[in-house]
This record gives sequence, structure tokens and C-alpha cells, in this order.
Amino acid sequence: MEQDVSPAWMQEAAVQNVPKRKLDFLQKLVFESASLSQKELLPFLMALAQRSKEEQISFSSEEMNAIIEALKKHSSPEEIRKMNRILKLMKKNDGRRV
Repeated sequence: MEQDVSPAWMQEAAVQNVPKRKLDFLQKLVFESASLSQKELLPFLMALAQRSKEEQISFSSEEMNAIIEALKKHSSPEEIRKMNRILKLMKKNDGRRV
């Protein structure tokens, strides 16, 4: 029988109050975005926003901060740079909403 072992970042104390389905959604995002270029990231994030609406998944500021903190503890410098780039794009995109 195969055991479902969560990645190390999902076991951090900071994310224990975040529902598992949200963490699973993000884990899928990490794998899907891993090979994207800078040019491909924005369309990917736009599609992700739509998918999160369809799946009724949203994150509070507290959840996002906890998740980012946990992810950064288990990321390489390159992964952290990519994460910061994605967060910057997301903030820029939030500013466009009316």
C-alpha cells in the first residue's frame, strides 16, 4: 500500500491551519509552473486565477504569508527568485482589477 507523503513545506507548523485541498492545489501549481519561461508565466497565472475560481479556492493574506514562509524554507535560491517573480506578477495583476 502506497503512503501519501506530503512535501516538507506542507509539514511546516506555519501551514497547519491551511486546508489540505488548498495546499494540494498549490503543490500542483508548483509542478505545472516549474518549466515556464517569464513570457509564459502571466498567461499561466491568469488561467490559474480562473481555475481557482472554478474550484472555489481562495487564500487569505494570512494563509498566503504562511505558505510563502513555508515554501521559502524548503526552496533553493533559484526557486525563491522564481517565487518572488511570480508574486510580483500577481501583485501587478491585482492592481489592474476594477
